[in-house]
Formats: sequence, structure tokens, C-alpha cells
Amino acid sequence: MKETLEAIFEDGVFRPVQRPGIAEGERVRLTVESVRQSPAEDLLKLAARVYEGLWSKDIDDIEEMARRRPFFARADP
Repeated sequence: MKETLEAIFEDGVFRPVQRPGIAEGERVRLTVESVRQSPAEDLLKLAARVYEGLWSKDIDDIEEMARRRPFFARADP
């Protein structure tokens, strides 16, 4: 049987997020793959979805409002 599970590694032990479909005490082989993305990748994915589902006119209006706000035009944070 092959099953993909998400787990959290705590105190030296892998703790499944959901109950696996295996019997207690059954021996398994784990292949570990990190699912965490870097903050930069998260930010890029979020930025790519900002205008998702909007019409071109709506996007133009939003960008024009952003350009008019002093907060968006400041050079220093």
C-alpha cells in the first residue's frame, strides 16, 4: 500500500496531520519532502493572484488609486 501523508516533525517524531490508513505498530518506510516554501515564493504566488477574477477596467482603477495615495509613492518605508 502507498499513501501520501502530511506530518509535523516535533521532538524527534513525525506526527501525522491526519490519521493514516495503517494498523497500530505497522512498520512503514517514510520518504520526507518539505512542503514549506520560502517567504519569497509565497509572496510571488500571492502577488500573482492579486488581480485574479477582476476585469481589466477594475485593475486599472485599483492601480490608479494606488498611484494617487502618498503611502504607495514614498521612497522610504
